[in-house]
Amino acid sequence: MHKNYHFKSKSGRYELHTSSKELKDLLTGWLFVSFAFAIARTVDKGISFSSFFSIEFLVFMLISGLTVGIAFIFHEMAHKIVAQRYKCWAEFRADLTMLGLGVLMSFLGVVFIAPGAVMIFGNIDYRQNGKISLAGPLTNIILAILLLPLLFINISSNLLSEIIVSGYLINAWLALFNMIPFMNFDGAKIYAWNRKAYFTTVIVAAFLIFVYFVRQG
Repeated sequence: MHKNYHFKSKSGRYELHTSSKELKDLLTGWLFVSFAFAIARTVDKGISFSSFFSIEFLVFMLISGLTVGIAFIFHEMAHKIVAQRYKCWAEFRADLTMLGLGVLMSFLGVVFIAPGAVMIFGNIDYRQNGKISLAGPLTNIILAILLLPLLFINISSNLLSEIIVSGYLINAWLALFNMIPFMNFDGAKIYAWNRKAYFTTVIVAAFLIFVYFVRQG
């Protein structure tokens, strides 16, 4: 039996609920995603198998956890919070099969991983569904914008600099990737709700990626 946790806002108008099951699934997703990206980086460097047990691999895990891991967590929690504001039951559930496949693919130097999704049950219309879907990419865009000024600051620490740059690019890419307008991607539901919101989000995410490559050049 899973424990349930409830957190009320100061105004008493909103209550965030979670459970021990959701917290375990979020941790599982975070670890698998971080592990997959760390493996891919190690493979890209052409390092021997023994490097997976090195300090450098642990550093890759740290960078991945603080960049793609946080991007993933914030994205999913944004969906959850907006859904719960519409009085829906909403909790993240990890997809162990897709997580496992993602880790296996990372040994080829390619990362395509679907950690899971926020399961939502409640009475919502297409407008509310569109807003719930928009919350994820919008959160990643906000995180990228917060990191944007730091891209142009000379930081002496290579580790901190890499975390900032990787965090910026991953959030921008994650926002744009999720705007694919078909299947079960966020973009399909946002497009069905509000095309202006859809194209604005796509343009902003694409611009953030463009800024990254301009900086690199």
